Amino acid sequence: MLPMSIARFGRIVLAVAALSLAGGGPALAQRSESGVFDYYVLSLSWSPTYCIESGDERDDPQCDRRRNGRPYAFVLHGLWPQHERGWPQECRTADRGWVPARVANGMLDIMPSKRLVFYQYRKHGTCSGLGVDGYFRLSRELYRKVKIPERFEKVADERMTVGVAELVGDFQKANPGLMPDMLTVQCGGAGHRLKEVRICFTKEGDFRSCGRNEDQRRLCSAERMYVPPVR
Repeated sequence: MLPMSIARFGRIVLAVAALSLAGGGPALAQRSESGVFDYYVLSLSWSPTYCIESGDERDDPQCDRRRNGRPYAFVLHGLWPQHERGWPQECRTADRGWVPARVANGMLDIMPSKRLVFYQYRKHGTCSGLGVDGYFRLSRELYRKVKIPERFEKVADERMTVGVAELVGDFQKANPGLMPDMLTVQCGGAGHRLKEVRICFTKEGDFRSCGRNEDQRRLCSAERMYVPPVR
């Protein structure tokens, strides 16, 4: 009976593996090899929501206009290498995920936190295969490529709400060539606050359709989101 049990167990393992490969089971473990991925996600964070939810508690400079001298609306959260399903992270690199001070300081206009710069490179940038300078250079290029819809540049209305489809439409109008399946919106917290807009790019820096990771129903299924004012 024992050989039969082992054989049966082997068949079960093979069946589960086949199901996963076909997309019907849990996501397979992803390789975390630098430079091995399918596309990028540029994540734009709505700074006022971050400050409400955690930035104020951390006494983050980006949340205090008196200290930073400027208001923040959409800021660069990060540039994330992605597989069509799943993603690599914390890849082994010769620099061991280290970001020189000059590089971190040079990103503070669009990533207003050194802690964020360091974390994003260690977790995501090491998997780009570009090295620290190349990764942040591309991050800035893609950030600049995305035109923020005018009404989100200086939000002052404390009661502003927006629908997901409406926000996607605003980004489409501001960015020719950007299709609905090339971006997703994240919301959460009280009032379904706007948290992020994620835009997908090819490795060459062109807009492209997002993979299975950017599931709009999972990221925000609310009919409308609250947009906290810029502060």
